[in-house]
Amino acid sequence: MKTLFLQAPSFDGFDGGAGSRYQAKREIKSFWYPTWLAQPAALVPGSRVLDAPVEELSVEETLSIAGVYDLVIIHTSTPSFPTDAKFAELLKALHPDILIGMVGAKVAVEPDASLLASAAIDFVAREEFDYTCKEVAEGRAFKDIAGISYKLADGSVQHNPSRATIEHMDDLPFVAPIYKRDLKIDRYFIGYLMHPYVSIYTGRGCRSKCTFCLWPQTVGGHRYRVRSAANVLAEAKWIKENMPEVRELMFDDDTFTDSSNMERVHEIARGLHAMGWTWSCNAKANVPYESLKIMKDNGLRLLLVGYESGDDQILHNIKKGLRTDIARTFTENCRKLGITVHGTFILGLPGETKETIARTIEYAKEINPHTIQVSLAAPYPGTTLYKQAIENGWLEENTSAHLVNDKGVQLAMISYPHLSKEEIFHGVETFYRSFYFRPSKIWEIVKEMAGSWEMTKRRLREGVEFFRFLRAHEA
Repeated sequence: MKTLFLQAPSFDGFDGGAGSRYQAKREIKSFWYPTWLAQPAALVPGSRVLDAPVEELSVEETLSIAGVYDLVIIHTSTPSFPTDAKFAELLKALHPDILIGMVGAKVAVEPDASLLASAAIDFVAREEFDYTCKEVAEGRAFKDIAGISYKLADGSVQHNPSRATIEHMDDLPFVAPIYKRDLKIDRYFIGYLMHPYVSIYTGRGCRSKCTFCLWPQTVGGHRYRVRSAANVLAEAKWIKENMPEVRELMFDDDTFTDSSNMERVHEIARGLHAMGWTWSCNAKANVPYESLKIMKDNGLRLLLVGYESGDDQILHNIKKGLRTDIARTFTENCRKLGITVHGTFILGLPGETKETIARTIEYAKEINPHTIQVSLAAPYPGTTLYKQAIENGWLEENTSAHLVNDKGVQLAMISYPHLSKEEIFHGVETFYRSFYFRPSKIWEIVKEMAGSWEMTKRRLREGVEFFRFLRAHEA
């Protein structure tokens, strides 16, 4: 079947998130690659990936493009599902014979509710859906495809047996050729990454047990299954030869620096250095100095680090597997080696109080990552955090669909007897103002801008967007 893999039109500035985990409009407009759609697209000859938000396509324009396909597979999420389902209904009304499926964590954990929410959705794919999509596109009968749920003639929902987890990651084709074929890579922009960049995964799953993290608990699992170093370097070589404008590689594995994986990381780093690559990755704040040095000496520029909180009890509550003293040492080592750090923090996790919010803000100022991102605790269905929130009365069941408002701004959904969701929500702007509006941080940014006209233009644009975000948060 002629197949379209689609990120449907949505909020202005809604980026789909890293692996579509951060389903909200960002402080600064940014876009991550739709890797989870590009991967199955690489398995389906003649398919196309369409990222409507990035291409700034309207609903009408996207309907026109999608209308010529036999099969449309939409990547959805808990907050975007209502608008994605509405798009599916509009498409089905115009073209009743088009087969429409959905993929993503939302439908993986709630297949019944997702299918019954709209008559336009013909099937949903659970678990890892790469080969599921391939088999649907080949025209196999639904009854013969593992990992899908679909509606029967009587309106009931049929759940086929689960699809086995992909073990041999090297068997998956590269996503970079799909990026080059279907995407406008100059549109993919992240404030802390060099532009243009390319994001790829070198493995799936995460051994950490963080209670809030969506994908390991719903799709990827808690075993880290990796591509061989040779396979990763072969794709890096392909990008170098075929996409010469790319200035940086970003490895978006949940924890690229997993301690079980460090020799492979060292091998990849040395291979990237031999090709002349600058690269960045996600990391836990516990990488030993010796490994950090090998990585830095071989082209590492930036680490994206989830600190989450400056309170050790909260880190224990969310099973982060990390203490603040370890994170402090790690961050100081990065500073000594000249590794830039983009730190992420979350407000509203179990155990949060006014005092812990203040402590986390001071902690962030103390360790002083180059840039930060502050999120609100998001209780996605399928996560331990969601179950805890329901069981303890911190969240009303089935309200997680309202994780963002109609403008795409993330909302605080969890509240505690001692701390309201309004107080948690406004903690975000307090955090940002306290961190960035310091003389030392302002001077740091000014010095960075003074060294490059390109950086000056970039930071000024980001500054305008950031102040708009703060105003929206205050409203």
